[in-house]
Amino acid sequence: MTIRNLDDLLAEGVSGRRVLVRADLNVPLDKQTGEITDDGRIRAVLPTLSALVQAGAKVVVCSHLGRPKGAPDPQFSLRPVAGRLGELLGAPVHFAEDTVGDSARSTVAALADGQVALLENLRFNKGETSKDDAERGTFADQLAALGDSYVDDAFGAVHRKHASVHDVPARLPHFAGRLVLREVEVLSRLTGEPERPYVVVLGGSKVSDKLAVIEALLPTVDRLLIGGGMCFTFLKAQGHEVGTSLLEKDMVETCRNLMERAPGKIMLPVDVVAADAFAPDAAHDTVPADGIPSHRLGLDIGPETVAGFAAVLSQAKTIFWNGPMGVFEMAAFANGTRGVAEAITKADAFSVVGGGDSAAAVRALGLDESSFGHISTGGGASLEYLEGKTLPGIAALEN
Repeated sequence: MTIRNLDDLLAEGVSGRRVLVRADLNVPLDKQTGEITDDGRIRAVLPTLSALVQAGAKVVVCSHLGRPKGAPDPQFSLRPVAGRLGELLGAPVHFAEDTVGDSARSTVAALADGQVALLENLRFNKGETSKDDAERGTFADQLAALGDSYVDDAFGAVHRKHASVHDVPARLPHFAGRLVLREVEVLSRLTGEPERPYVVVLGGSKVSDKLAVIEALLPTVDRLLIGGGMCFTFLKAQGHEVGTSLLEKDMVETCRNLMERAPGKIMLPVDVVAADAFAPDAAHDTVPADGIPSHRLGLDIGPETVAGFAAVLSQAKTIFWNGPMGVFEMAAFANGTRGVAEAITKADAFSVVGGGDSAAAVRALGLDESSFGHISTGGGASLEYLEGKTLPGIAALEN
C-alpha cells in the first residue's frame, strides 16, 4: 500500500493545525440509562488522538453512532461518548451540538492547541450516507472545512462509501491513523501467506451474511470450523433434523455444495445445546447434532464440539475467528463461545478476532484481550477485506 500514516503527518508538524479525525465511536448504549456498555471502540482510537494532542494539534473528532434517519435523534447522540472520551484522555472533550453547523464551527474555532472537540453524530445529516454523489459531496465540503488535515482511524467504517470516509480525503491531505494501519497490516498477513495450519472459526446467525467470505477462504484455509446459528443450515444440508433452530432454507443447497467442494475441510458441531425457547431460563440440555428434537432449537454448540474444535485449534499457527458460537449474552448458552475463545488463546498461533459480536463476546465474557494476537474493531470491514473487496475508505487513503 502507498498510504501516508500518522507518523508522516506528525513529522510535518501539527502544532496549531486542525486535524479532522474520523473515528469509529459507534459504541453500544444501555437503552434505559443511555450509558455506554462497552467502550472498546473508544479505547481503540486513543493512541492516535493522544499522539495528536501531545503534538499540539487542534483535534476535531467525528463519528457515527447507530442508524439515525439523516436527522437529529436524541437516542443516538454522541454526548455520552464525549464524556467517556474525556475521561480516557484525561482532559475535557468539547462537544459540538451539530455536525457542520454553527455549533460545530464555533466549537472548532475555540479550540486551543492540544484540545479535542467531538462533533455530533455524522448520520444526523443525510449527506453522510447519501448515494447521491453531489449531496454527499456537499456535506464532505462542509466537514472538510473544519480541518487542515484528515486522519482516518475508523476501520469499522472503511467499507462504507460515506462522505466522512470516502469523500473528505479527496478534499484534505489525508493519512491513516494508528488503528487503521494496524488493522490493514494484520489482515494482510491473513490474505498473503499465513503460517499453516490456517484455521478459520465462523459463527453468527446467518450463512448468507458469511457466504462471500466462506467462498473466498475455502480454497486457502486448512480447516473451517462452523458454529453459531449458521451451523444449522449446514446440518440441514447433511440431512439432519434441526427442530425450530435458526434455518435459512434457501441456503441449504449452497451449504451442501460448499461441503462437496471441500470434503473434510468444513467441520460442523457434533452436539448442540437445545432449548425449549429462546430465553435465558429456558429448559435445555445437550443433544447430538443429528438428534435435535423437533420442538427444540439449538442455542449453542455442545461440549464435545468445543473439545473437537479446540483440538484442531491447538495445532493451528494462524487463526481467524468471526462470530459467536451461541447466544453468549445468555449465561446458559455462552459456554461454546467461551470454550472456543479460550482454546484460541491457548494455541501457539497468531490469532485475529474479527470484530463485531466476537470482540463484544471477548469483553462480555471477561477474557484477557491481550491473549489474542489482534482484536479487530470492524466486523464487516474485516470480512470484506478477507473477501478481497476494495474498501472505499482504504482506497481513498491511497496516494
